Amino acid sequence: MLTYSFIVLATVYAAAIVAAPAPAAKPPSVRLDSGTFTGVSDGVSDAFLGIKFADAPRFSLPVPVGPYIDEEDAVDFGPACPQQGSTDVRSMVDDPAAGVLVSEWRYPIRAKLPPSEDCLNLNVWVPAGTNSTARLPVAVWIFGGGFETGSADTYDGGVIVKRSIELDEPVIYVSMNYRVSAFGFIAGEEVKAEGVGNIGLEDQRVAFKWIQKYITDFGGDPERVTIWGESAGAISVALHMLTNGGDPEGLFHGAFMQSGAPIPVGDIAKGQSEYDQLVQNTPCADIASPKTLECLRTLPFDVLKQAVDKSPGIISKQSLRLAWLPRVDGRFLTDTPQNLVLQGSVARIPHVSGNVNDEGTLFSIINSLTVWTDRGFQSYMRSNYVDGATDDDIGDLFDTLYPNDPSQGSPFDTGTNYSLPPQYKRLAAIQGDLVFQAPRRFFVEHTFDKQPTWSFLSKRTLTIGDSAFELGRFGAAHGSDLGNVYGPGDMTSYLIHFVNRGDPNGAGDGLIEWPTYDNQTRQQLTFVDDIDTPLNITRDDYRVDGFSKLTELSLRFPL
Repeated sequence: MLTYSFIVLATVYAAAIVAAPAPAAKPPSVRLDSGTFTGVSDGVSDAFLGIKFADAPRFSLPVPVGPYIDEEDAVDFGPACPQQGSTDVRSMVDDPAAGVLVSEWRYPIRAKLPPSEDCLNLNVWVPAGTNSTARLPVAVWIFGGGFETGSADTYDGGVIVKRSIELDEPVIYVSMNYRVSAFGFIAGEEVKAEGVGNIGLEDQRVAFKWIQKYITDFGGDPERVTIWGESAGAISVALHMLTNGGDPEGLFHGAFMQSGAPIPVGDIAKGQSEYDQLVQNTPCADIASPKTLECLRTLPFDVLKQAVDKSPGIISKQSLRLAWLPRVDGRFLTDTPQNLVLQGSVARIPHVSGNVNDEGTLFSIINSLTVWTDRGFQSYMRSNYVDGATDDDIGDLFDTLYPNDPSQGSPFDTGTNYSLPPQYKRLAAIQGDLVFQAPRRFFVEHTFDKQPTWSFLSKRTLTIGDSAFELGRFGAAHGSDLGNVYGPGDMTSYLIHFVNRGDPNGAGDGLIEWPTYDNQTRQQLTFVDDIDTPLNITRDDYRVDGFSKLTELSLRFPL
């Protein structure tokens, strides 16, 4: 069956087609520098789409665009950045609600262009008729996709703007493209030496600076900007809080993170093996270091893209040990993210950080097909995630904390159900905790006493159509909370309150009070599948010993 929000959006769109034509309204426009951008409106929100904010020279830092001087249409999304491999499975993994959220249900203008390296464009939605004096707060969305895939055109910012109007707390919504996979997160010694690591994060940072320069022209308030993301987008948000010694440079004033926190990654040189393999799959294999990076820059796009697509993806045996992701480069990240937290290199801004209950299930299907025994599980975890750790280092992690017992695995609280392949639930539990759950708890535990901090857990199960996702095998899977914010749902209201006031609580919305986090009460908001009591306040004290051990190992053996 189709989800309710999908049916509603489709019905609205169909009704608009058959309705009698209304008098044509003048399309919205905005003047930036000496240029004029004409957008599109649905009568509730005005959208300005595909505005280029920077050039993206290959394997180089982004270059902000110069002053705008032309008249341009902003009625279509710009091209997405190059994606890694097939997007069919991976987009569903990190964005399972994409079929509901695609923008063409409200604006039949989703990007039809093929991905392009000239992809650094952004989109702005404002309440219809907003003028430049409105000074509305701004929600800046960063999409997820495992740092491998994704684009801003998958999400309808009009949903957020519409709900904000209904709450009488109007906001402006901005989303941007950033480079992903090797195009945005290439690693290795040459990359480190040239200072061009983490360029996907630099793309985002340039977009933040564009917002500071131009958002007042759309009616936004540059002093009330919240950066917000899910998965790789949430990890990006966290890393922006850590860079620059924790100084946000006035670029943002709040952060909202869904399934993403400071991740346990190490030096960019640890990506040398992936870099070497990429080079070997191109004609640059005959070039001697340190000139291979320059050779990669000169390759025809199709040749490079074919080589990138051979990199191990998130849905592979390598799973969450990603080939291409943010790493310590000495510039954007001067130390491991968790060490930066311990050093206090954190932006002093209000923030929300949460998880879904079963973060690891979607990422454990492929590797569980090749890891069948207890011995195989331990060998896989050692080589893939804690390479170099001794038996003393590992301690009781495998025997006691994440044992060979399906009833303790993920999806949690399902007994021995879904225990085939035999190591699936065990892998799902430990991988989800290592990369998502434990880093989130570590982050809130070390920030709550310095700034307003809120935490959440979503236990609402993933349901999409009549597919296998409804069978419970994935539980409250990674990305299952997206429909609750873009649906819209109760998380939408909490988000909008937060964007407006730096606090997710608001009057008259019918939602329960969401308490701040502290290490004594450990109160968090929990979203559950219960019609009568869909929201509860619970203690963030599950799998304490497991999280602590994983964090200890992460600090010593970063990815």
